[in-house]
Amino acid sequence: MGIKVNNILPFDASLLKVNFSLPELNKNALSLSENSTVTGDYEVAWALKALMLTDLTTLAGDDTASNVRRLCVRASLPFEPQLLEKAVEESLLPDIHCAAVCVYPARVADAYKALKQLDKLNEIAIAAVATGFPTGQYSLKSRLEEINYAIESGATEIDIVINRPLALVGDWEGVYNEVVQMRKACGNRAHLKTILAIGELGSMENVYKASMVCMLAGADFIKTSTGKEAVNATLTVGLVMIYAIQEFKRRTQQIVGLKPAGGVRTVQDAIAWMTLIQNTLGMNWLQPELFRFGASGLLDDIERVVREGIAQHA
Repeated sequence: MGIKVNNILPFDASLLKVNFSLPELNKNALSLSENSTVTGDYEVAWALKALMLTDLTTLAGDDTASNVRRLCVRASLPFEPQLLEKAVEESLLPDIHCAAVCVYPARVADAYKALKQLDKLNEIAIAAVATGFPTGQYSLKSRLEEINYAIESGATEIDIVINRPLALVGDWEGVYNEVVQMRKACGNRAHLKTILAIGELGSMENVYKASMVCMLAGADFIKTSTGKEAVNATLTVGLVMIYAIQEFKRRTQQIVGLKPAGGVRTVQDAIAWMTLIQNTLGMNWLQPELFRFGASGLLDDIERVVREGIAQHA
């Protein structure tokens, strides 16, 4: 029995017609994410919400089985249960964990083994970056093989990188055709997240067009960045991708998730993003099926905020 994934739709150039005013986008992103300064109990609640939407990530050249295991333990058990008992309803305690761990394909088997030992395989997804992450500058054959390897090793989500050279010359059908093959490689064995690498696309119009072609090609999520570019997840870019998600839903009735990655380091950063989502796509988007943070350092600040908040009530 496979998982529910989005359908591949025919390429439609009419969805790519768009023009943006950057000052207007910046202004709108700021106003839609405002009123996001919260303190006290509310901050602890938002911090725990952010935790439950996080893909806890390690993508380093020196990743080993032992630090992937540590990542999985931290994703599964971010706090000692007795700490949260005072602040969280007992029925909610089992849900206080990360949405997924995100690793390189070669480390997926380590993550699978660790989560199996922790009895969390059904609760925490295993995401693998693939297709020649972060540059994508590899043959299509090897990029597709990498998807299959990651899934066979235990991945349930695949974060692919799109072909930026094709995007930069405006070959949107070429980008679409590649992502279609990646969607087919995943089949209904894994969700497909498409990384746009927005810092390398050159314009907000290109961010919108890349979002659209990935969604037409059957993406379950569109993701801002690899975290390795000079510019990663900004609220302005997020708003452009949200506009694409809204228009795509209006035209096709297909629902696609959003994953900001890179640059979301503090609870206040996360709250600004969640406020932006709440004011555009709505509260029902703030669930792991439709919204994720790709982050490695965010959990440190979540931990600080939660521990300090609970200590103030002790």
